[in-house]
Amino acid sequence: MTAAPTTFLEHLRGDARQRFSELGYPTTHDEDWRFTSVAPIARATFVPVSRTGLLACPVPGVQIEKLSESGLIEAHLGRYATYQNNAFVALNTASFEDGLLIRIAKGAVIEEPIQLIFESSANGQPTVSHPRTLILAAADSQATIVETYTGAANQHYFTNAVTELVAGDNAVIDHYKLQTESEKAFHVATLQVQVGRGANFRSHSISFGGALVRNDINAVLSEGCECTLNGLYLVSGKQHIDNHTSIDHAKPHAASHELYKGILDGQSNAVFNGKILVRKDAQKTDAKQTNKNLVLSEEAVINTKPELQIHADDVRCTHGATIGQLDPEATFYLQSRGIGLAEARDLLIYAFARDIVDRIKVAPLREELERTLLEKLHANRH
Repeated sequence: MTAAPTTFLEHLRGDARQRFSELGYPTTHDEDWRFTSVAPIARATFVPVSRTGLLACPVPGVQIEKLSESGLIEAHLGRYATYQNNAFVALNTASFEDGLLIRIAKGAVIEEPIQLIFESSANGQPTVSHPRTLILAAADSQATIVETYTGAANQHYFTNAVTELVAGDNAVIDHYKLQTESEKAFHVATLQVQVGRGANFRSHSISFGGALVRNDINAVLSEGCECTLNGLYLVSGKQHIDNHTSIDHAKPHAASHELYKGILDGQSNAVFNGKILVRKDAQKTDAKQTNKNLVLSEEAVINTKPELQIHADDVRCTHGATIGQLDPEATFYLQSRGIGLAEARDLLIYAFARDIVDRIKVAPLREELERTLLEKLHANRH
């Protein structure tokens, strides 16, 4: 282990710790947290734990290092996910013990997914962990990364994760995040992505678990690149989930596509806030954003807010949001074919989610998602 990374990390942590003390936890008076109160996190006492991440990656073209042992972190760590204006990123940066640097070599084509599995256990008392990951995909590389966050059922814990990802010029990167935390857990995560010139980045964010969940996905786009953000969230009971996305068209000739779908039941709450920023010189931008929500009960609440900030004139940008219920005519049609009411509802809900499920290219993950979705739908009947 060299001295330089340790010295840099100590300095980084110290700065972040100072910044968190200045920011404090956000409140509902902050515009970005208007519909999400983190008071349950702020007033709780958590015991720090070292959350072990399991990595499945025995393939050439990929190098794995601990952040504390890498000489590259000074040029990258904390340069993308800034802690200056995000309290939870500041808290993570101040608190993480160590993390992983994943390097994908120039021109490497990685056939098998790189899998990161983070699993929590409260061990009888509320715990907190701060997973930190830095992914550097060099020019012309191709890879798939899968992050899974899970934990023991019916346990109180807090996961505060930060992932920084750099997709080099002409790289093709698929990123999947599956969140199935305990129904009593808190989960806050930031994915910060820098998309290189001519690169293609696709994100798939799936959230099923957690009592209080916040997902931030931010992407900064270079010239001629393409960025796709897909999301699916299924909440019931008194779950609360907040998805905030931001796509920064910093350069011309870039395209972005975004589709988030939500399914709400019980007394659940969901938030979707999607921001698209087109900078002054980002001519020929093509951006489309859609948020669709299926509300299954009268007590469920969705707050959706698409945002467009356009400072260029030669662009094509659209956005839309819908909130609806199950089609009674479709339900009646299925019942008239001998399908029970509960089964008919499940079929229609699954059909609503299928558009996102079908976009998942990793077969085992897609099958797991289908199974989990059906289990959740079955559980919500009772």
